Amino acid sequence: MPQHMALKSDLELHARITPLVESYDAEWVSAARDLDTWPGARESARLRIGRDGARQARKLFSPAALADEHDREVLREMAAHGMQVRITTTPLLQGTVFIDRRTMFLTDPASSASASSPHGPRHRTYAMSAEPALVSGAYALFEAAWETAADLAAFFDADRPRINGQAHDVLHALGSGMTDVTAARELGMSLRTYRRRVAELLVALGADSRFQAGVRAGEWGLTRG
Repeated sequence: MPQHMALKSDLELHARITPLVESYDAEWVSAARDLDTWPGARESARLRIGRDGARQARKLFSPAALADEHDREVLREMAAHGMQVRITTTPLLQGTVFIDRRTMFLTDPASSASASSPHGPRHRTYAMSAEPALVSGAYALFEAAWETAADLAAFFDADRPRINGQAHDVLHALGSGMTDVTAARELGMSLRTYRRRVAELLVALGADSRFQAGVRAGEWGLTRG
C-alpha cells in the first residue's frame, strides 16, 4: 500500500479505515471539530463501546461539539464507557485520526468546513499517510493539544450560561471565519439583524469582543436553550 493516498469520498475513507480499526486492541486517537467532522463517527464510537474497546480511544473536540444537547449526551456516553474525551478552548479546523500511531487520516479543511453547511452535507475529501516521520510529528502535535485541553467533565456545570438555537447558529458562524455578509446570508437574515444578534451574544457571554466570546463559549460548553 502506498504511504500516502488521497481519498476522494466518504466511501474511499470508509474502505481504508475500517480494516484498521476492526482489531479489538487498536488504539484510536482523534481530533475533530464536532461529532460530524468524520462520517460515521457516532456509529463507530458506539461500536467500540459495545465491544468494550472504548478504553483504547482518546477523542479531542472543539468547543462546537458541546453546543447541541443531543451531542452532549453522546459525549457523556463515550466518557461513561471509558473513552477519554477532552475539549480544546480554540477551534480545530482540521480533523485527524491516528490508528496505533502508525496510520494517519486527515480531513481536507475546506471540504470539512463546507460539509457542516446549513444547506446540508457536501463532498468531502481526505488524506491518508503511513509515513513514520509525518505520523509521529503530527501525533506529537496532537499530544501537545491534548495536554492543554480540559476534561469533558469540567464543561458540565449547571451554572454556565445557555443560549438558544439562533444564538448557537450565530456562534457557529463566528467560529467558522465567515464574513458578516456571508454569515447573514447563510443564516437567512439581514446584515443588520445578524450584527444585532452578534452584539446580543456578546452580552450574554459577558464578552468584550468576538474572539473573547468564542473563548468563553469554549470554556463554558454551551447547550441549546
